[in-house]
Amino acid sequence: MSLESIAARIQREVSSWPQVRVDVYSHGMIFFHVGNREIGHLHGERLADLPFPVRIREELVTDGKASLHYLHPKSGWITYYMKSDRDIEPVVELFRLNYHRPWLQKGG
Repeated sequence: MSLESIAARIQREVSSWPQVRVDVYSHGMIFFHVGNREIGHLHGERLADLPFPVRIREELVTDGKASLHYLHPKSGWITYYMKSDRDIEPVVELFRLNYHRPWLQKGG
């Protein structure tokens, strides 16, 4: 087990991707942007929130990869509750999905 926190490990990975900007605020809030677009944020070690189109959010929740957003359940936002190191890779994968946005590809 790493001595580095869950949030720090997620931040290290996501911030290594081209054009990702990280903004760190008080109380452990860490926001990730590509250009002017937020690809998601962390609430410290507790949870990650990421925006998706509603149809993608529906798939992620149905597949058990995320939960409805804790404040805005009818939006495209999802919440992932982080409990242990095992949650790092699934959260990184959600950020990767939002970073690449395959649903925007032509002919797909």
